[in-house]
Amino acid sequence: MQLLLTLSKSDRIAGLQALLPGVMVILVIALASRFISEHYGAPAMLLALLFGISMNFLSTHDDCAPGIAFGAKTVLRFGVALLGLRISFDMIGTLGWPVVALVVAMVPVTIGFGFLVARFFGFANRFAFLSSGAVAICGASAAMAIAAIQPKDEKSDDRLVFTVVGVTLLSTAAMILYPILSQFLGFDDHKAGIYLGATIHDVAQVVGAGFSISPEAGETATLVKLLRVAMLAPVIMAATVLIHRHTTTAAEHQRPPLMPAFVVGFIALATLNSLLALPQPVLDLAASGSGWLLLASIAAVGLQTRPAEVLKVGRAAAGMLLVETLFLAVLVALALTFLPQFSTATP
Repeated sequence: MQLLLTLSKSDRIAGLQALLPGVMVILVIALASRFISEHYGAPAMLLALLFGISMNFLSTHDDCAPGIAFGAKTVLRFGVALLGLRISFDMIGTLGWPVVALVVAMVPVTIGFGFLVARFFGFANRFAFLSSGAVAICGASAAMAIAAIQPKDEKSDDRLVFTVVGVTLLSTAAMILYPILSQFLGFDDHKAGIYLGATIHDVAQVVGAGFSISPEAGETATLVKLLRVAMLAPVIMAATVLIHRHTTTAAEHQRPPLMPAFVVGFIALATLNSLLALPQPVLDLAASGSGWLLLASIAAVGLQTRPAEVLKVGRAAAGMLLVETLFLAVLVALALTFLPQFSTATP
């Protein structure tokens, strides 16, 4: 028995040692991306992805491959699960039911629109769900979570990389343009915050756009955006069920589990944060940890990406992402302008 325990421990140590070179590469890319982002203002996710792509030859190196694969899969799941600690049921009371209803409704409507226009752009359901889910929920984080449950094929990583790059660039453009658009539409700070939180893809750009208007707009935008993040769990759960129903027996080994562990973790942590008054340092640590894990995982995805294959995704994919983004922006603007529920300035 002791021998078995010793062998098991040795195997575990050997496994960790096999992961170390690749994990160190991912960590260096993540640190470099965050440093440049904080000093020069470029999106950290985009930098990590591009740095990873530029070093993709390492993914074929025997020493680095296991750690890179670990980062692209396992680290991603931990990062998504930790997002749950940013969610609480109190957000519903803070925002008010009209805002909650608007945000919740926009997610399936945008995803449905993505499936509708996908055929026009020449894409099947996988890219339709990946792109529209990223636009509807939380940008790069949603794209990585959706990719994690989709059955894999030879173009899975290429579609993911293109989507992450696309939504990140669109989020950066929206961070600059949408505050100006909000003023043009005559939105007060509260409405502007709702608009920014309900339409910009990534959390960091939502915060930047909101607080560029006012503290009230920034706080409202952040809450609305976190409510969109909360929609990640039900969307992933529903998609997983549908994938199970429509995957053929021959491809059953590619199907995700009916309830992915990282979704269970997301829901459990969100529930914990709602039921208990967790210390702010714990919440801050979880938010920071989630950001670092997702940054590392997107670096790993970049390392596994072949640039030539990404370019083949083409203009049609870029056009589809842009159309989905414009659809969400116009629909939310119309709702905030014409629905009577949003005629007052306070929730």
